[in-house]
Amino acid sequence: MDEPVLGIAMNGVTGRMGTRQHLIRSILAIREAGGVVLPDGSRVQVEPILVGRTEQKLRDLAAAHKVERWSTDLDEVLADPSVAIYFDAQVTSAREAAVRKAIAAGKHIYAEKPTATSLAGAVELAKLAEAAGVRTGVVQDKLFLPGLLKLKRLIDGGFFGRILSVRGEFGYWVFEGDWQTAQRPSWNYRAEDGGGIVVDMFPHWHYLLEGLFGRVDAVTARAVTHIQQRWDERGEAYAATADDSAYGIFELAGGVVASINSSWSVRVFRDELVEFQVDGTEGSAVAGLRRCRIQHRATTPMPVWDPDVAEPQPFRSQWQEVPDNGFPDNGFRVQWERFIRHVVAGTPFPHDFMAGARGVQLAEAGLESSRTGCRVELPELGAQ
Repeated sequence: MDEPVLGIAMNGVTGRMGTRQHLIRSILAIREAGGVVLPDGSRVQVEPILVGRTEQKLRDLAAAHKVERWSTDLDEVLADPSVAIYFDAQVTSAREAAVRKAIAAGKHIYAEKPTATSLAGAVELAKLAEAAGVRTGVVQDKLFLPGLLKLKRLIDGGFFGRILSVRGEFGYWVFEGDWQTAQRPSWNYRAEDGGGIVVDMFPHWHYLLEGLFGRVDAVTARAVTHIQQRWDERGEAYAATADDSAYGIFELAGGVVASINSSWSVRVFRDELVEFQVDGTEGSAVAGLRRCRIQHRATTPMPVWDPDVAEPQPFRSQWQEVPDNGFPDNGFRVQWERFIRHVVAGTPFPHDFMAGARGVQLAEAGLESSRTGCRVELPELGAQ
């Protein structure tokens, strides 16, 4: 018997991240592997339908990857009964209206974050989807990175004892665009277009903190625009109106304090573009995208502060590498497979639209804290 085929409308995947991670490394890789294995051992195959605004980009992308269907007419695609899932990776400012259409069409929805440009909009989308009986999911890919999977293993195994604090460093130098091409699109640096590192990264920090350490109860943050002029894709100068750096302190349930620096205006002097140090009573760990290193209390050295002599301790070499214990698949693909199982078989999927709304809530609270200079508490929106 032929396997069932799940039509997936993919809106906004002509961009770098959408093409590489969601189309090629997730949906097309799943298609090549014969579909998603369901809990009962059967399979469901996937068929992408590319959606976007520019016909030539869609035509070229479809031809390059043997995708038969594409369209610039979202309404027509959503009216197709063979389409079961709508995926949105558009710019944030366009997402809310498109997701509303998908909800009205009765499609299950998987979306990049943030799900809306405001907390009110994100909560309303979650409630509309629930009332319509459609299943929702939000991309929370960093939970599935090898380094953070190792960190989760340490937490689950009780390695840290009582966790005290989390310190995060994320970022790299994004060139201004005048003498070297910028690595990120210009809209990222215009607040009027939905740009800014707080609205981009704080939703990531929310699901990581919530998923690994506990609920985020309050935030104190400072958002800054360090580079105030940049050059766009046409080589024209423009004013950068969105924050490119943010410095946040996050208070978590249970007393854990997390501090995370995020910046597109920092030069990297660390092993990976993002690293988190977790300190506990029994041990510490430093986790990045792929690596994770630990130091147990029994092997912790005893430094002595002496500014008059060279430091004798080789601190980095005193940490132990955490083994892979397996080779996890691409994090985007893993989450796609879990969402498809959720849609088809009803398996649990905690990363729904209300989880996405909590990420938007943290971003809004961070910006409010930066404007007012005050600590901002986060009331509960829904079940954790």
